[in-house]
Amino acid sequence: MRTFKGSLHLITDTELLEQLREGSQQAFRQLYDRHSRQVAAFVYHLTHSAVDAEDILQETFLKLWTNREQLPAIVHPGNYIFIIARNKTLDHLRKISQQQRLVDHIWANISGVADALELQLDARESQALINQALSQLTEQQKNIFRLSRQEGLDHATIAAQLGLSRSRVKNVLVETLRFIRQYLAQHSVLLVLLLNYAGII
Repeated sequence: MRTFKGSLHLITDTELLEQLREGSQQAFRQLYDRHSRQVAAFVYHLTHSAVDAEDILQETFLKLWTNREQLPAIVHPGNYIFIIARNKTLDHLRKISQQQRLVDHIWANISGVADALELQLDARESQALINQALSQLTEQQKNIFRLSRQEGLDHATIAAQLGLSRSRVKNVLVETLRFIRQYLAQHSVLLVLLLNYAGII
């Protein structure tokens, strides 16, 4: 393994990347020290969340370390790190947007039922509870639940889209609905009843 020669600040990012390919943790730490603050600021600008910015920052450098042996020839390592962060951020924002559309769909269904039955339901609190429940799900559970309840697809179509068996889709959906019911029941029995009445859970 190559070692650092001379002062650390004289070593270029390209040289650090070469040493990173060989497994140098010191090179990795130096790249992190050089770029982490700017990457975090960049991600925060896109997400407006310090927590998300920190998570995505860690995911970015984790990917850099995990894939170190397969890194291509990179002219500007700093730009490459920012591209990883950008892609991670866009994936994160897509997931948030998708989940919010699902929450909006659910709320549109149950708010109509609540109005018809003349029941009082706090919109902000109810949507927050639904969001919290969905946030506890795995990506597979979210996808199956969304395709079933928002898109209205049957088990066979969902299975074909996700490359799963129909029995797997059915089992995951049953587990997901049970979890959502149990989670929401701890906070609002009325919300559970309305979701059940609307055919959501």
